[in-house]
Amino acid sequence: MLYTECDVMTPIRIFARKSRTYWPRRIAVACMIVTLIWLIGLFRFISEIPRQVPSLDHVADAIVVLTGGGGRLPAGIELLAMGKGEKLFVSGVYRGVDVHELLVVGQRAPSDLECCIILGYSAGNTRGNARETADWMAVEGYQSMWLVTANYHMQRSQLEFSRAMPDAEIAAYPVTQTSVILDTWWLWPGTARLIIWEYCKYVVALALYWLPG
Repeated sequence: MLYTECDVMTPIRIFARKSRTYWPRRIAVACMIVTLIWLIGLFRFISEIPRQVPSLDHVADAIVVLTGGGGRLPAGIELLAMGKGEKLFVSGVYRGVDVHELLVVGQRAPSDLECCIILGYSAGNTRGNARETADWMAVEGYQSMWLVTANYHMQRSQLEFSRAMPDAEIAAYPVTQTSVILDTWWLWPGTARLIIWEYCKYVVALALYWLPG
């Protein structure tokens, strides 16, 4: 049987037409699945943001405050005043700031707890906070700590600190900020942007957490 050029080219044309529609559909479905997974993760992340301060029965070796948001330092100073840790380590402090200034900011008399507060200047982000704190804890011989930071920042902070200090006991002390409205976050553009950006950084930190090294 003889085949004409038309007979040979017809299956090729059919395959080419299918290919032009097959891959875009596959890509669109993959994008939809990734978006769905991302959204499910976002809502889970928001649901796990701590809303309440934990029980203060626990006493740790140290209290660690991460700079960057209102209310964190006063909370850390209050924990120190209550005897919930031997020392307060403030990570991520700007160069030139001293303990006296921080105590004034924290609304406590400078003479009160100045001797028990140590400042860390080397950290520029959350991972840097974890590494800086790990080095300080190792020098002090400490094994347990209160971690004080904003509640929306707590999950990523715990992840980074657990990676830097896998054997340390880390108790979370989340600080609530009145400017961050969690219960109706989707109605507040500022809160929504903050939470979504924090979630994206958390996803990156989570991926790095499972990587070796």
